[in-house]
Amino acid sequence: MVQRKELLEYLQELLKVRDFSDYCPNGLQLEGTADIKHIVAGVTASQALIDRAIAVNADAVLVHHGYFWKGESPAITGMKQKRIKALLTADINLLAYHLPLDCHPELGNNAQLAKQLGIEVLASHSQSGVNNLLWQGCFQQAQTPAELNHLLQQKLGREALWLSSDTNQPITTVAWCTGGAQSYIEAAAELGVDAYISGEVSEQTLHQARELDIHYFSAGHHATERYGVQALATHLQETFSISCEFVDLDNPV
Repeated sequence: MVQRKELLEYLQELLKVRDFSDYCPNGLQLEGTADIKHIVAGVTASQALIDRAIAVNADAVLVHHGYFWKGESPAITGMKQKRIKALLTADINLLAYHLPLDCHPELGNNAQLAKQLGIEVLASHSQSGVNNLLWQGCFQQAQTPAELNHLLQQKLGREALWLSSDTNQPITTVAWCTGGAQSYIEAAAELGVDAYISGEVSEQTLHQARELDIHYFSAGHHATERYGVQALATHLQETFSISCEFVDLDNPV
């Protein structure tokens, strides 16, 4: 068991939360029991994840995508009310870490995606005023676009969308940023890499990939961001006398 206060202080330091100006509050978003023995972790604090946490008598839910985003209505009604009421009624803490979990050099989404794909990390760059958000690396052996597309499908369990203007260009160097980072494709091209990987894709991304002559792979927001919170949960289980359960709720986006 670990006390909530001790756990929060540990995560605050581990993830360097104070270094980030984020779109949502990082850390404790909803307060529950002070004693934490079991954590349910997932990508997003959906009703399905909350229901799972309640079913297994969890003391905390740990996610990458929590609540109270900038620009959303502050009114707690409808879907938001149902989710929050369920957590408060069950006395379950909600812990959410967004940009700090994207950028952590070992446990973060970008670091863990590189590990999954066998990418050698060469550097990380600031983007949109956030340090270590856009990553750069290389493969030991050059791959064709089709081979990289197959690797993404094999490792992430989801078929990626591949956009390119030159199907014959081999891929050795790559840049990536998990989640909704398709707008960083120009910054990736400026690094001189052969390919860029992110989670989501927009209409204009096709034209950018063609005109920048860079391979682009949209591998799924959920699929690319499963591994950070999973690695963090494993780390907490090993550090404290608690159990952590990662719940992967299927999401094709």
